[in-house]
Amino acid sequence: MQVTIDPHSGFCFGVVYAIEVAERELQENSLLYCLGDIVHNDKEVERLKLLGLVIITHDEFRLLHDCKVMIRAHGEPPETYSTAHQNNIQLIDASCPIVLNLQNQINRGYLEMQGKNGQIVIYGNEGHAEVNALKGQTDNTAVVIGNEKDLAKIDFKRPVRLYSQTTKSVEGFHAMATQIRNRMVEISCGQPVDFESNDSICRQVSNRVDQLKEFVSGFDIVVFISGLKSSNGMVLYQHCKRTNPVTYLVSSAADVEPAWFENMRSVGICGATSTPKWLMEEIACEIRKFND
Repeated sequence: MQVTIDPHSGFCFGVVYAIEVAERELQENSLLYCLGDIVHNDKEVERLKLLGLVIITHDEFRLLHDCKVMIRAHGEPPETYSTAHQNNIQLIDASCPIVLNLQNQINRGYLEMQGKNGQIVIYGNEGHAEVNALKGQTDNTAVVIGNEKDLAKIDFKRPVRLYSQTTKSVEGFHAMATQIRNRMVEISCGQPVDFESNDSICRQVSNRVDQLKEFVSGFDIVVFISGLKSSNGMVLYQHCKRTNPVTYLVSSAADVEPAWFENMRSVGICGATSTPKWLMEEIACEIRKFND
């Protein structure tokens, strides 16, 4: 049985940077607080905890004083920076540059919409860390939509500026944009509508879709590795499953079932932008043992 790891799978550069920052800080200090999971992968979080990384909640963050706290790639809303200033907390900011750029775009859009009685709409997952930070750029007034039912939250008589969480699917975003525009046109009775859509999806994520489709099509069975909290992971897994129905989602080697591989000659191993290479290699090693 041939086992092959997808060379394009693994951490995106934003996650790589955040982990490098954490490791560098932990080489100098035995303790570093991190506001939320540094990456949506439990195994990688466990590895960094052993080095001294301590994951904290926002409630715990507000009680801290005179220490260092890391901001992960997802970014943080303005109130986090205000709290840090008040409590003399040194922030180690590892926010992804793409996310920071999107925050600035949304803030400019929000200021524009204030003068037009308009709305900022974000296509994303309500409660996701990145989305919380994006909403913070609008004083938490942005409307978050994740599916067609959520469109009821929008007032189609008012101007709309649409943005997307960086890890959502391109197809889903453009489908939402089309529906919003159509509903605004319908309500306006043919009058011009004030609507703009801003495709803010990270191409490091979206470009992996075609790469993964090509990769998984060449194997008898595919094992896709991702933390269950990874938005990007769930999107990419669905694309893999549609291309190769014999695709299994796992988070660790313990999830792998030997019976899956009976009479299989080739296995493809791939993962999300939040999946570490070492975990893919570990699971590939376990699967190779089934040859015995």
